[in-house]
Amino acid sequence: MSGGTAERKMVTCTVKPAIHLQIGEAKSDTAQSGVSVVDVMLPFGKTINIQEITFKNYYTASVTVRLLRKKPGHEAMAKWCTALRNLVLMENPHTEVGSQDYCSISRSKMEVDPDHVTCVRLILRQPSSNWLTFSLDDVQLYPHTEMDPEKEVADWLSDLTLVDQHLDIEGLPDPQMVSSSIQQMWALTQVMQSDQTMASIGRFDVDGSYDIDLISLT
Repeated sequence: MSGGTAERKMVTCTVKPAIHLQIGEAKSDTAQSGVSVVDVMLPFGKTINIQEITFKNYYTASVTVRLLRKKPGHEAMAKWCTALRNLVLMENPHTEVGSQDYCSISRSKMEVDPDHVTCVRLILRQPSSNWLTFSLDDVQLYPHTEMDPEKEVADWLSDLTLVDQHLDIEGLPDPQMVSSSIQQMWALTQVMQSDQTMASIGRFDVDGSYDIDLISLT
């Protein structure tokens, strides 16, 4: 869950100040509930398909992610849904382990597809009274992009070409040497054919005369 994020294009968004929920009606009776809400707003009329949400923890024990999603092509109002419930950021809320880690929530961890999102609501919980404040810092949204099918085919062909270029040819003769040897053999054959005599050799001709013993009648 902790770790850095590769350089990618972040989505322009506005992170609202945390709103702490209070217990009690009168101001004199109010007390911290250990729950606060942070809204991450996109520009008006914009939606996002989320690939990842990143942030730095600041003494928050767990976080719940809710998404305001709007169906494309529908005029109906957007609806809230819970994408991730009570993700633990601090194993023990009374100790500092994990209290200031960099964290990320990827698309694959969410219970619903985080598509066509207009707002992200982060519900923070800290049941321990050891910490006066808790929040999330540097909240960022990263968009999900689908791979172009044509680009996938092009990448596949490129990989196939690289495989062909790196075939193991150890133990085989050099193609250029083989080609050169074949050309030399062909040239030698042409020379031998041109030097062959055109004179007819008699079957029974011995020293310019015929040997009678070699003549057989049929």
